[in-house]
Amino acid sequence: MVQFLSKPITLEQFLKLPETKPASEYVDGQIIQKPMPQGKHSTIQTEFSTTVNAVLKPQQVARAFSELRCTFGGRSTVPDIAVFTWKRIPRDQNGEIANTFSIAPDWTIEILSPDQSQTKVTKNVFALS
Repeated sequence: MVQFLSKPITLEQFLKLPETKPASEYVDGQIIQKPMPQGKHSTIQTEFSTTVNAVLKPQQVARAFSELRCTFGGRSTVPDIAVFTWKRIPRDQNGEIANTFSIAPDWTIEILSPDQSQTKVTKNVFALS
């Protein structure tokens, strides 16, 4: 769902809003709420993330994150799966994974739900690169 506000808001204002369920994204000055994942979508997302992490995480090559907010380049999106190479995973001062990711993922996976526009999702993924 695209929310049209009477007055456009900035990315900074968007980030101060409470999180929604499902997540809302800020793209091209618009707030777009993602569709609620259903069973098949959730299964694919979980299995894919688990497989990527089983293969790449032990060797510290990369790590997959599900539903992780990534804010960069004037947008804030929540890909179904965001994969970051090990050296690019943001860390806090203690060396632990940071809560805020202000960089683009190395790999973005969106699982197309039946009620999603393939064109809109593809445009969103390509805009991340």
